[in-house]
Amino acid sequence: MTRVHDLTCRLQKDNGSKIVLLVADGVGGLPLDPGGKTELETANTPNLDALATDGVTGGSIPVLPGITVGSGPGHLGLFGYDPLEYDIGRGVLEALGIDFDLGPDDVAIRGNFCTIDTDGNISDRRAGRIASEIGESLCQKLDAIEIPDVEVFVRPVKEYRLVIVFRGKGLGGRVNDTDPQNTGVPPLEPVGQDDPSRRTAGICSEFLRQAGEILADDAPANLLTMRGIAMLPQIPRFEDVYGLNPAAIAVYPMYRGLARLVHMNVLDAGATLETQMDRLEAAWDDHDFFFVHFKYTDSTGEDGDFDGKVTRIEQLDAAVPRITALGPEVLIVTGDHSTPSKMKSHSWHPVPTLITSNLCRTDAATSYGEAECVTGGLGQFQAQHLMLLALAHAGRLEKYGA
Repeated sequence: MTRVHDLTCRLQKDNGSKIVLLVADGVGGLPLDPGGKTELETANTPNLDALATDGVTGGSIPVLPGITVGSGPGHLGLFGYDPLEYDIGRGVLEALGIDFDLGPDDVAIRGNFCTIDTDGNISDRRAGRIASEIGESLCQKLDAIEIPDVEVFVRPVKEYRLVIVFRGKGLGGRVNDTDPQNTGVPPLEPVGQDDPSRRTAGICSEFLRQAGEILADDAPANLLTMRGIAMLPQIPRFEDVYGLNPAAIAVYPMYRGLARLVHMNVLDAGATLETQMDRLEAAWDDHDFFFVHFKYTDSTGEDGDFDGKVTRIEQLDAAVPRITALGPEVLIVTGDHSTPSKMKSHSWHPVPTLITSNLCRTDAATSYGEAECVTGGLGQFQAQHLMLLALAHAGRLEKYGA
């Protein structure tokens, strides 16, 4: 455990209060034109604005100023784990998210089906976002791949995403991604950084060779790239660190995997924001911490769809009264990172954050948006400290020292 986790273990107390962490993935944005409004500021959000008025606002920095993060480290920071200390590969998160039972000899890989042109270059990194049924069929084909001295498992995740697991002695997880993050170029070669990882890299190469033969006639998904090649790390239990009985209400497998990584209770949340709210209400008496994840503020940002992101933010706002009606002592609204539709990608910008509690020292904010939050009472702070603020505002921390 880190020194901060040692401290929270010592100071934690159970007073029966409940905390909701509502994560609007990639919620932060940018104006399309200088002096304009961001997606969040453009959206009609009366419920979020009311929370900002009654609470305290600020900007959370996922890791360090200027560092753009993926969803894995972004969420670990929100859960109070130092993303620089706990570097979790996306393959592990995807595998846990589909309930794959990872063992100590397993290397987990997040795969993306992609389209390769006749020159061997990637023309579509997501294979046209194929339907999940097609992805499942292709995974069944790839699950028949055999490699000496290694067990191979291939499982579908959603649409173009899949999980590959290699199980065998002497493997390592320090292998680069094969996704070049661009089109018009070929996939990268897997390269290991140490002897065990070089063995894994060789297995990756053989798997990709066989996959290319198997998928040759399956365009647009005629190959795949590998990302987040990693092994399962040791990480402290959320419940032990904070003295909370946590529940995760997330739809997408990766975010369910993130919650499972820190040993949250991952609940069946259906497939929509409405079913997530149904699950939150049904589980309210059984837990005292709820991580609720909303994906589509991120995916619309990555698609460069400014108006679509505005619509998704308004959809989230409409669900807020169902949360506040439950009467949580603390409600936090934030994101794991910013995903401006102007950039079509994650960014380093601080994430608009608000906390409501009857222990808040309110600030001047009257709306939930970037311009208001940048001057809010929380200031700009590292996301890994958000759980300390949550516990404090819930009255769940004893005094430190005499």
